[in-house]
Amino acid sequence: MGKRNSQRKNFAMMDSDDDNSSVSSSSTTRSDRVSVVGTEEVQLDKESLLELALDSLFEKRGSTREKALAAIIEAFNSSMQHQFLENKFATLLHQCLSSFKRGSSKEISLASHAIGLLALTTGPGDNAHEILKDSVTPLSQGLKSGPQSSKISLLECLAVVNFVGGNDTEETERSMQIMWQVVHPKLGANVVASKPSADVITAVVSAWSFLLTTMDGVKLNPKHWQESISYLSSLLDKDDRSVRIAAGEALALIFEIGSLEKFDGEARDSSDGLIQGSKPWEGLKGKIINQVRNLSAEAGGKGSAKKDLNSQRNFFRDMLEFLEYGYCPETSMKIGGESLQTSSWSQLIQLNFLKHFLGGGFVKHMQENEFLQDFFGFKPKKKNLLEDEHRISSVEKRMFKSPNSALNKARTQLLNKQRMLSEGRNVGHYAVNVGDEEV
Repeated sequence: MGKRNSQRKNFAMMDSDDDNSSVSSSSTTRSDRVSVVGTEEVQLDKESLLELALDSLFEKRGSTREKALAAIIEAFNSSMQHQFLENKFATLLHQCLSSFKRGSSKEISLASHAIGLLALTTGPGDNAHEILKDSVTPLSQGLKSGPQSSKISLLECLAVVNFVGGNDTEETERSMQIMWQVVHPKLGANVVASKPSADVITAVVSAWSFLLTTMDGVKLNPKHWQESISYLSSLLDKDDRSVRIAAGEALALIFEIGSLEKFDGEARDSSDGLIQGSKPWEGLKGKIINQVRNLSAEAGGKGSAKKDLNSQRNFFRDMLEFLEYGYCPETSMKIGGESLQTSSWSQLIQLNFLKHFLGGGFVKHMQENEFLQDFFGFKPKKKNLLEDEHRISSVEKRMFKSPNSALNKARTQLLNKQRMLSEGRNVGHYAVNVGDEEV
């Protein structure tokens, strides 16, 4: 217990050093610690900082836990933490889950994001499936009764952990139903559902579509989704552009996988306003095409942002071309000199969702995360570690070597702590070993 308290004090002291540093702000300094690579000492700092952050998740003070979660997120965005997870996987998962019970809305959002990053770093297998099994109930409860401000992060987390750890169709459909109930809650007696915001509706549809891209359309259970086409069609008439585009992506995906008839359900009568015929869903398709055509040529209203309007027009023009002629939009982006390409709505939705979730860590993950590389069929250029070391700027080198810098002070504290901790560890317990980092 004394060791843990000492670690917490060290983490808090380092936060204080960051706040008072004349070199840069706390966020910049922490980023510099992570970005300066190619030296053994900095690698030691990165791993020790992550260990201290994990230990600080046991702290009672919520603000300390929030800082620790932010540090963990940054660490997992900036490099693959496989060695750290070998012994700390379960501890990190369950401390993040405990934040759902005792944390603020901000802490819940941070913990959700950390769990998603944990799943992406771990990759498919038993550990990823454990993340899904242990997380799905707390995530579901948070989406039902938690604060509105944390629901977007909870939805994204549920999508990512199922994407990595889901083993079968039933698990994925269960997660999709949990998401769907945010906008279509099953109400019991004396229960009044709060109306979801446009941002939450967008997040629900985007996360739901992301999981749908992983499904085999043949195995979809039609009774679960008979109301979804009508709902998505109604969203195309909403005022919020992000809602309309998210709904458009979902509908394009449903047409692409050839499952419109499953989502439409049984034949309907004329009171639905749809064209009658042997295939009722064809009338629904005609209605959606008309909506898409109107959105592709929308004039825009007073005060509407031109950039947003152009994005909407371009998106729905692509969708209209797909619905009428079957042409899917093709995209290409450069990552480290290599191209990552998409040629279907499914791939485009997957790419956009993961880019949004990973944010600034997307490029790093595509360069080093073998699971994502295999998923997208992307082969990055091989890195020359000696070249990477020589790319460290002179400013970064001075920051690291200066005895008065906040980075060097933190490094000194951590090296001293590392010596003390290593003396008390058992032989089989993981400890940072500088020799292991040599290539």
